Amino acid sequence: MTVTTPSPARGQAPVPTPPAVSPRTARRRPPGVRTAATRTLISDADLNRGRGRLVYRVILVTMAVLFALIFIFPLYWMVTGAVKTPVELAQPTPTLIPQTWHPETYAEAWTKLEIGRFLLNTAFYTVGGWLIQLVVDVAAAYALSKLRPILGKLVLGMMLASLMLPAAALLVPSYLTVVDVPIFHVNLLNTPWALWLPGAANAFNIYVLKRFFDQIPGELIDAASIDGAGRFRTLWSVVLPLSRPVLSVVSIFAVVGAWKDFLWPLLVLRDPEAQTISVALSRLSFTGYVTQNEMFAGLAIASLPMIIIFMIFQRGILNGLSAGALKG
Repeated sequence: MTVTTPSPARGQAPVPTPPAVSPRTARRRPPGVRTAATRTLISDADLNRGRGRLVYRVILVTMAVLFALIFIFPLYWMVTGAVKTPVELAQPTPTLIPQTWHPETYAEAWTKLEIGRFLLNTAFYTVGGWLIQLVVDVAAAYALSKLRPILGKLVLGMMLASLMLPAAALLVPSYLTVVDVPIFHVNLLNTPWALWLPGAANAFNIYVLKRFFDQIPGELIDAASIDGAGRFRTLWSVVLPLSRPVLSVVSIFAVVGAWKDFLWPLLVLRDPEAQTISVALSRLSFTGYVTQNEMFAGLAIASLPMIIIFMIFQRGILNGLSAGALKG
């Protein structure tokens, strides 16, 4: 039996026939959802042409190379400046490529500047500060997110308000606190605690951790409580394993911040034997005892540990940043 489409009545406009949709498009597009055109600097029609695709790739590669050179050039200048002679560094017209190479400058700087001892000092301060900061920030973020104490929102707001203050405004109160710790009346100058305690509670890290903890389902916390787990057990066995991406990001922030810190260690570490690598290099640069190429070598060696850490953990850092963006 043949089914015929009824013709429109006399005087009525014909009903338009909808365009045919391929089965693949029908499966890909949900019912009732309209697809909006994406606005870009280069239209899809231009990208489909050979010339448009070539222009797009040239612009993309040019911008990528330009930004890479902007970030890499200071590092290149520091590394190559160490293998130049002091006379070549003092020339009015700088040279991008060293005329004569002297790689032994790195060994001389290592011995002359006692870089090994200052690197150990910095590593000790960095690891201790990282551990203390991680414990304090995780505990504070977990309490604000899951325990929900009284006036928790007020406390969080005050911590976030502290981020609006410049770091220099907190130097004098922090220094007076370290010189005479309230209640205990202890002087912490020239001790590791002068570096660790003021940076233990980091408002930015607490906020990042809290935002991540907020996305953890409450059913998991309730299930752990039903199984008899306490608050600490729930944090250790449930929350922390799920928070590895954001913990890696916070750890990198803490380690890099402690390693490159200069002004605060300069104030609280008066003993030259206990100074960090950045403070020691700054002090030695004004003595006239170190040449300019040796100072370049010392700066390059001091930067090497952070570069190695980033190269090793770059995948975890990027995954953690992506996870934090999706969770937020």
